Amino acid sequence: MTSGRVRGGFNQYGFSVGILMLDTRFPRIPGDMGNATTFPFPVRYHRVAGADPDLVVRRGAEGLLPAFVEGARALEREGVGAVTTNCGFLVKYQRELAAAVAIPVFTSSLLLVPLVHRMLPPGRRVGIMTVNAGSLGPEHLAGAGIAADTPLAVAGLEGEKEFTRVLLGDEMELDPDLAREEHVRVARRLVSEHPDIGALVLECTNMPPYAADIQRETGRPVFDITSLVRMAHDALAAGRAPRPA
Repeated sequence: MTSGRVRGGFNQYGFSVGILMLDTRFPRIPGDMGNATTFPFPVRYHRVAGADPDLVVRRGAEGLLPAFVEGARALEREGVGAVTTNCGFLVKYQRELAAAVAIPVFTSSLLLVPLVHRMLPPGRRVGIMTVNAGSLGPEHLAGAGIAADTPLAVAGLEGEKEFTRVLLGDEMELDPDLAREEHVRVARRLVSEHPDIGALVLECTNMPPYAADIQRETGRPVFDITSLVRMAHDALAAGRAPRPA
């Protein structure tokens, strides 16, 4: 219960994290970052017009930085305490987006890779699962602060038939069961080819619905963007407006 005088300044209250959303129409099931039921606390969404999934992933988000900067500033004006994005490939703009606002910005779960690597015993590597491995380049790893000598193993779902096609094609229908099978199959293959993988990081913000299946099938810890959102919320929640006057 709130007691005493409090100070306002915003139109709405109760959310800690703002999410910059791609301009999409494909289905977002529970667990997906774009489904508000994924989080046990309110989040604030901002849709970035023109941020087509294929443009962001396969074409390097060319020309979109100003729109994402304005979106981050809009969320800041609305009172969020931190900003994240709805596509891990936007980590290439981590520095620019963080510089554009006065609140924390975390563009991608790839920011977790250095931390996860330091958690592991010597001789272990981090496995990365991504929507499209061919599009994940040095600029993304550098944007996430991943050192060039960090041992990694990367696998994409672009060779499968359902998940990547629906997301990057922005299609209206998704079969979650097929997508789940694809994630498990790719994860199994990744750890089979690289048994020294100590943990997995899911680059794509649409992969968290399948994280538990990947954990069960591989026996490895799995980190994703929702891990970061929950961490940011916990770091912010008690200090959000309205605060004592």
